[in-house]
Amino acid sequence: MKKIIVGVLAISSFVFTACSSDDDGTTPTDTNEVIAPATYTFSRNGNATVSYSGQTTRIQMGEEFITALKDNSTTEGALDGMFAHVEGNNDFSDADLNASDKSIRSKTAASSDYFSANTTDANAIKADFDSWIAAQVSEVFPAWTNIATAGNAGQLQEAGGGATRYISGKGLEYNQAINKGLIGALMVDQILNNYLSISVLDAGTNRTDNDAEIVAEGKSYTNMEHKWDEAFGYLYGTDNATAPILNEDNFLNKYLSRVENDADFAGIASEIYEAFKLGRAAIVEKNYTVRDQQANIIREKISEVIAIRAVYYLQQAKATIGIDNASAFHDLSEGFGFIYSLQFTRKPGTNAPYFTKSEVDAFIDQLMVGNGFWDVTPVTLDTISDEISAEFNFTTAQAGS
Repeated sequence: MKKIIVGVLAISSFVFTACSSDDDGTTPTDTNEVIAPATYTFSRNGNATVSYSGQTTRIQMGEEFITALKDNSTTEGALDGMFAHVEGNNDFSDADLNASDKSIRSKTAASSDYFSANTTDANAIKADFDSWIAAQVSEVFPAWTNIATAGNAGQLQEAGGGATRYISGKGLEYNQAINKGLIGALMVDQILNNYLSISVLDAGTNRTDNDAEIVAEGKSYTNMEHKWDEAFGYLYGTDNATAPILNEDNFLNKYLSRVENDADFAGIASEIYEAFKLGRAAIVEKNYTVRDQQANIIREKISEVIAIRAVYYLQQAKATIGIDNASAFHDLSEGFGFIYSLQFTRKPGTNAPYFTKSEVDAFIDQLMVGNGFWDVTPVTLDTISDEISAEFNFTTAQAGS
């Protein structure tokens, strides 16, 4: 089901803590009160204060980029240009994207909390994406019409005349690794570890400026308000902010929709949206305790989305591996990307992911050893699934169905 309204489900507004008002009905004076609006709508002196155009731009760049990865006439230079766009270059079909000074690569593995002091891992992660782009062009594109076999790139068609998948010699669809890997390395990392980070929200004079309602130069919003909105934009940047329907892009927005559609996790979309609203309202009310509590809810729930989809794809692949390898390898490629994204998740109340880079690398090594997906066993898929599920409040069975 494509359209899922999450903006106002059973909750039209949210009161974090109750407070009393004067008997004569005047405005409450308790500064701990935070009331979220019915939708993600905020204004100052009649002017809207919500802005996240840069996030929308990067999502749109990402859409064109992942489409180009599936066109075997695309050159490596063209793909690199889309990934690491330079303002004014004609990398996209959209003139506004070409005119933009934004790029995908510049915000990949670039969060304040995880990578500002860890350039070694940041550079290694960027290099992974560069290598997958190069391999798509050098390995997969030249073998586009060949039938893939263990150790040899090419194509496989899903049983019953289904979709054709274009894979490496290890069975990996590089385009899926890139697409799903960016959900973690770009969207999740920027939301959880950058824009919702205290180091970013409270940077410089942000807190004192927000307390005094000093807005950014030429803008209607404070810097702190804008940082929160930029986090919001990486999830809802192509969606309707006042009534999100989800499945509106091919990144985090889409896969929140997929998890919401699973009866075991129904309601997660509303939890995330409500937390974004209440946290933003808390900034307006200068209540930073409530703000940070909502940031932790968002961290927990978005991290769950990544883990649930990682387990889901491993379990789906188990049913068809060795029977319909095109289908199994497609699921495993998506699972690969979501497993890769686990290193960008965030345990609430900590500065740590649910799985470190070395732990994620170990999972990837298990999947890609030898001939990769051609050799992987159901036991390995179950082992990895169970290790992931054990870190969260769901079971492999719940996520895998």
